[in-house]
Amino acid sequence: MSEVEKNSAEEQNTPIEEERVVVFEEGLEAVLFAAGHPVSYATLARVFEMTPSKVKDKIFEYAIKYNDPKPFPRGVMLLTYADSCQLCTKENYLHEIRDALGIRKSGSLSTAAMETLAVVAYNQPVTRVFVDTIRKVDSSYAMNSLIDRGLIECVGRLDVPGRPMQYGTTSDFLRCFGLKSIEELPTASEDLANMFEKTKEKEEAERNADEDQITISELETESEISKTETEASEANADEEKELTEESTETNDNNNFDDEPSAEDDIVDVE
Repeated sequence: MSEVEKNSAEEQNTPIEEERVVVFEEGLEAVLFAAGHPVSYATLARVFEMTPSKVKDKIFEYAIKYNDPKPFPRGVMLLTYADSCQLCTKENYLHEIRDALGIRKSGSLSTAAMETLAVVAYNQPVTRVFVDTIRKVDSSYAMNSLIDRGLIECVGRLDVPGRPMQYGTTSDFLRCFGLKSIEELPTASEDLANMFEKTKEKEEAERNADEDQITISELETESEISKTETEASEANADEEKELTEESTETNDNNNFDDEPSAEDDIVDVE
């Protein structure tokens, strides 16, 4: 058999690979299931070669169908956030999941931690001082506990003297409470909302008072500096004047010594 015939036979025996068909919904489910954590729309847009906005729209539309229990009930649900999405198990089957996987029940949040978390969630970004003012106690321990659990985090610093840290909720907070965004938080009661508003107004007034005090101190400092500079300038002028007078007096004395005296006119004739 010639070489050409061998190559032709090999080509005929080589199986032809079928073109891989990618279904967006199936591919999305596979990626989210394998990830186990929120995946950004930007990443999914790169994977499926779409724009982030188009991917987001398709996922939002698919989530409505995916989470509908009528056609096909599922034990998982597709959660969509502002910039990412995730597959999560339904809370209804938490007991079965823990029993099957041998997961011990995690400790629940204390009353202090829940109060602190509520203050941060409804008023973010907030400082620790703001939380202390609302709760009327030191909230350091509760806030550190929430930070360790990943429910709140530092989101910046307040642009005031001392630059205190400001805190806000995290994506884990939304996931734990089954929220898509902060806007889905239940409406705070009227009394609680009034308390938050009054505390904000008080904090703003104190901040403005501190800024005014700083401005007054700066003006006083500038005035003292200007006064000191004026006094120093006057002292230098007096010193220069004294030096000038002394120089003039010295010149006058020198000129007097150089003039001829009457004794210089006497001639010794002996």
